[in-house]
Amino acid sequence: MAAPRVTPFVRRLVWLIPLWFILSSGPALPQQWSDLSTPQPVAPGDTLVLGFLGGFEKWDDEHRSVRRTVLQLRQMALPGVWTESLANRRVKLGVELVRRAFDFDANGRLDPDEASRARVILFGQSLGGAAAIRCARELKKTATPVLLTIQVDSVGTGDGVIPANVRAAANLYQREPLTVWGCSSIRAADPSRTSILRNQRFHYPWFLPAFPPESWMRRNLGGGHARMEADPLVWAEVLGLIRNAIDE
Repeated sequence: MAAPRVTPFVRRLVWLIPLWFILSSGPALPQQWSDLSTPQPVAPGDTLVLGFLGGFEKWDDEHRSVRRTVLQLRQMALPGVWTESLANRRVKLGVELVRRAFDFDANGRLDPDEASRARVILFGQSLGGAAAIRCARELKKTATPVLLTIQVDSVGTGDGVIPANVRAAANLYQREPLTVWGCSSIRAADPSRTSILRNQRFHYPWFLPAFPPESWMRRNLGGGHARMEADPLVWAEVLGLIRNAIDE
């Protein structure tokens, strides 16, 4: 009898389950509407940027790079740009925020004209990378376009196929031994509508010093997956991609 086939996602999940508890910053309280600062609605032409954190990380953990990137964007005070960080389990909250943010006539639904004028950017790390793609897929149901998705060492089901409502997508990943492996290649469901900007691999030799604020436990037990989450070069790349999409 042939051995059952182990899919790439299952192989990643085997590593991810114990590392969830190693890399988690503690149990997260449910994120509420009161935690969001984006106007509902925003002004026509404004851009909404949503970042999804990985693992069991708290949505507002300032030690995590997704949250820090969101705060960086806020500090830049870019005109007409609103940013929020979300737990990866709160995709529905993100979808509802998009609906409310671009419901310009406040009639309780996103009409086709409103959806077509939405400006949304989604990014995330680990399980948050997959959450960003799930969010884009949910937005496709209302024909809401997404300017850009960015996945950083993305872990999840279906995270390798980018839905057709996404204009551009980028994937950053690593393949170090004895760690969680993120999605190594993304492709467009419809190449005529989505541009794949890059599938870019990063390397983390064991002898490299830790990236602050990386803890001893994250560095030594989390391996390349945790190192990538703390790598300032990765997040400078993410920030640059977001800025370019905002300016287009």
